[in-house]
Amino acid sequence: MFDLSKFSLKGKVALVTGGSRGIGQGIAYGFAKAGAKVAITSRKAQDLEATACSMTDVGCEVLVVPAHLGKIEEIQKVVDTVVQKFGRIDILVNNAGASPAMASVLDSDERLWDTIMNLNLKGVYFMSQAVAKVMKKQGGGKIINVASIDGVNPEPGVSVYSISKAGCRQVTRAFAMELARDNIQVNSILPGPIETKMMNSHWFHLTPEEAAKQREELCKHLPTCRIGEPDEIAGAAIYLASDASSYTTGTEIIIDGGLLLGGAHL
Repeated sequence: MFDLSKFSLKGKVALVTGGSRGIGQGIAYGFAKAGAKVAITSRKAQDLEATACSMTDVGCEVLVVPAHLGKIEEIQKVVDTVVQKFGRIDILVNNAGASPAMASVLDSDERLWDTIMNLNLKGVYFMSQAVAKVMKKQGGGKIINVASIDGVNPEPGVSVYSISKAGCRQVTRAFAMELARDNIQVNSILPGPIETKMMNSHWFHLTPEEAAKQREELCKHLPTCRIGEPDEIAGAAIYLASDASSYTTGTEIIIDGGLLLGGAHL
């Protein structure tokens, strides 16, 4: 018989990358309320500290680890710091990502490619690798990769970002296949339009009036007729992080307000 307590994260240790704002922050808050101890990492210490203060208000034990996850040596330092503090890592959320920069396939240069791929793809792969080694020793764990619907339908003007998120989906499948026997479940969440600073970066090059018109047009294409909120990603993350998802691996949860139903994009 199903036990609702399987959704609890009490006693679990979670590491959330890009946890200082947006989707990562929403997931970190959700984990805190579900009972987990949470380590959050991003490049800006000030943003991390502000998020940590809010999380301690709900009784969560929080560890702040500033780091640039596009650098391999910093990835291992983060993992070592979390294990030293909490003794284990039960849940990894790979959420940190470089914002999509507007450039056509004819204009994107090597610097743009390297900047986005280093964080969105290389960082995800090697963070997953480092944490999976810890999880294997302790008998299992959960890895959740935050990809994007842009990795399903490439978005015009952000080809490199779209390609990186398609690669993130494949990282999920590869790790899920090889780690299943080690009791490590690996899954992806594919958000669509979510109210974050990253999503608003699509319109930085526009005037406020033009940006407002673009947002209005986007909402018209959404069956839900609105843009989502970071908190609306947290529920899926809690499921994938919990014992309730013990038979779920190598899969994807799309949370896009129905945008892909019509084959549309931002």
